Amino acid sequence: MGEIADALPISRPAVSRHLRLLKDAGLVVEEALGTRRIYQLHNDGVDAVRSYLVEVWGEAAARFTLAAENTLPRRGR
Repeated sequence: MGEIADALPISRPAVSRHLRLLKDAGLVVEEALGTRRIYQLHNDGVDAVRSYLVEVWGEAAARFTLAAENTLPRRGR
């Protein structure tokens, strides 16, 4: 958790709370390695979130992506 916390602009206790919530939600798995904890994304949890977002946003997300990819940036701003 220390390496994660060092890379973020929030406190270590906040990182710990967020990791616990992500773990409880099934999005992160934790492995004890000596005195360290190794965290990684839990593929099943990430797939479930992806499926949910596709179900909720579906075609709207695809249309937004298509529009964003085919819109030229404005110059002079």
